[in-house]
Amino acid sequence: MSYTARLKDKYQKEIVPALMQEFQYSSHMQVPRLTKISLNQGVGAAIADKKIMEAALDEMTQIAGQKAVSTKSKKDVSNFKLRRGMAVGARVTLRGERMYEFLDRLVSVSLPRIRDFKGINEKGFDGRGNFSLGITEQIIFPEINIDKLSRISGLDITFVTTAKTDKEAYSLLREFGLPFKNLKR
Repeated sequence: MSYTARLKDKYQKEIVPALMQEFQYSSHMQVPRLTKISLNQGVGAAIADKKIMEAALDEMTQIAGQKAVSTKSKKDVSNFKLRRGMAVGARVTLRGERMYEFLDRLVSVSLPRIRDFKGINEKGFDGRGNFSLGITEQIIFPEINIDKLSRISGLDITFVTTAKTDKEAYSLLREFGLPFKNLKR
């Protein structure tokens, strides 16, 4: 018996039929899917201190459950003492089982830990069926040990779907359990 993520089973058994009924699709291949989740963190302070970059990469690796890679600057910016090729961020791209596992942890554990949380603002759609969300503090993730933190920083999470419109992507993510502010659209 092989393991499949809980949300992957939910997608196949509950979400696909619900979206087929909502949007009147003729084939289940028309139903939008979640293809990847990208986590991105800008670490501009790493220019002065390399330990900050190492800590950011370690935190992103713990959060995602997959090794994070550093992003390099593309230009020289003298005002910021920035040179081309310097590490300025950390990113992880999740696909498959790890993507569903991360989404499950995000929805059921991390988002409810946000102080005064009233739901996700649905203005993060890009017009092509993708959704971006900003997290202001990485301490909402249970994998992060607050005692060992050197500084609190935020990160961006982008959900990439095969949806053609924002309405389809909104319905897909709502079915996955993302708590949007007003569940009508």
